[in-house]
Amino acid sequence: MSGAEGPWGAAHIARYRERVFAERDRLGRAFRDPAARQWDVLTDLLDFNADTAFGREHGFGRVRTLADFRRAVPIRDYAALSPWIERTAGGEAGVLTADEPVVYFTSSGSTGAHKKVPVTARFMHTTFFPFFYAAWAPLIEHFPDVLSAPDAVLNLKFDPAPVVRRAADGRPHLGASQVDFGEKFGEPLSAEPGTSAPWAGLPPSIAADDHLGKSYARLRRAVESDVRCVIGINPAMVAALPYQLRLWWPRIVKDVYDGTVDGLPHYAPNPERARELEWLAERFTLPRPAHVWPNMRAIFCWTSGLASLYLPRLREEYGAGVAVLPAPVAASEGPVGVALDRHGAAGSLVVTAAVYEFVPAAIDLGPDVTTFEPHELEPGHDYHVVFSHVGGLYRYAVGDVVRVTDISGGVPRLEYAGRSTLSDVCGERLRESQVVRAMTAALEMGGLEVRNAACHVRTREGLPPRYEFAFASTAPFAAEESGLLAVRLDEALGREAPEYARARSSGRLGPLALRRLDGEAFLRNWHEEVGRGTRPAQVKDRLFWRDREAWGRLTRSADGSDGSERKDDDG
Repeated sequence: MSGAEGPWGAAHIARYRERVFAERDRLGRAFRDPAARQWDVLTDLLDFNADTAFGREHGFGRVRTLADFRRAVPIRDYAALSPWIERTAGGEAGVLTADEPVVYFTSSGSTGAHKKVPVTARFMHTTFFPFFYAAWAPLIEHFPDVLSAPDAVLNLKFDPAPVVRRAADGRPHLGASQVDFGEKFGEPLSAEPGTSAPWAGLPPSIAADDHLGKSYARLRRAVESDVRCVIGINPAMVAALPYQLRLWWPRIVKDVYDGTVDGLPHYAPNPERARELEWLAERFTLPRPAHVWPNMRAIFCWTSGLASLYLPRLREEYGAGVAVLPAPVAASEGPVGVALDRHGAAGSLVVTAAVYEFVPAAIDLGPDVTTFEPHELEPGHDYHVVFSHVGGLYRYAVGDVVRVTDISGGVPRLEYAGRSTLSDVCGERLRESQVVRAMTAALEMGGLEVRNAACHVRTREGLPPRYEFAFASTAPFAAEESGLLAVRLDEALGREAPEYARARSSGRLGPLALRRLDGEAFLRNWHEEVGRGTRPAQVKDRLFWRDREAWGRLTRSADGSDGSERKDDDG
């Protein structure tokens, strides 16, 4: 729609831009005195929720300082806080917050279980929306044409017509990307770019729980548009799109020609575009997003962690000049950092959203562990994140580790480094961030590139456990390259994690093994997991694969190895 009114018309775009830039400016001004803003957040959450069951039990009315708050409230993860959340979800009022939840956000934790994160109106307007709007500022400032038309953005995380599950109190239990913020919270401007595109509605033949069917319908329709930007947040979704484009290509071309979706009439036939797509296939053999959408400008997704291994090469699939802008460092439970410029990975701490505490990543989290305040963080170090906000999460260990890249504008800038879970079978205590850095260093030493990577601990009676690493490479590794990579990775892991080095030198941990996968192994696995019923937004890159059967599914297409792991240690 290009008129003055309507979704993503000129008037809407003007209001949207004004709100986005205003929230970015407001956050920037808060950086002038971050300690004062943190105090404001603390006093607000204490005053607002003092008379809740949680507030009374923990003496919110007596808290006068952050030190008081630390003494009164132990650090908790979701499992420890869940009894309070379940009381809320069961219909009890005033448990964690003075206002009641409107919805519950779902989030798959490290165990795969679905959390129920209570989301109140006060949380959304105080904590969520300011950072949410500010997050879009670099994209629309530097690439304004992404708002040129409703279909200029392909928003992969947008989930039209979701299956609405409900908690025991009857309130919706959905992913954040499935909630209509305009309807639920009175914020019509909060609809993201791409959510009013022609593919925002589902063909009637596709069920709401058919996630692959929805992905196909969106992609089939999007090839008829001049897409300028892809929004994925989860980078695994962005990586999967070129794979699905190739996988579904003949099917897409036929449906475009006929105006159908899987042979059922739904759109106007478009034989001219179908012939253009056929020409692309004849010229390029394997059409890429860059061929289908030559005006592509930007990708918006997480850029650190495992994604840092494959995003540089993935950009070529979308176009040589395409920019990759980092999505916020955030979880369903709350925000941590938001990029206010075009930094490639890090976001500034959202000092107006929550009270933030940090624990060095090498230290195990516990209820009374000593925490650091934002001004005490050091660049180049990894930290667990603990936050408290008015939405009812108090000294909450979100389970993420962040790395401080620098201090900018008076506040630390943070990038996501990985989950806080350890891989620790014999005292090696490996963290995700350590393994990713070790893999990056080992690959760079040999000039090698991968499309994704993961590891799994192999065990066999009578032998020490060992790590098996799977790499999906962009090009085959020579036998000598594989051997050197194994040596370099083992050494790099020892540098990053002294406990790993000691476990290796003592013989408690055996030598690591490499398994080379074909370039599409992780993409196939992602596609299959979505086909089994998991929402695409929740099928994320995983470093540590603990389930033996899942590891077997991933590695069944191995095209080579170092020769030592062909007979699995599992028998």
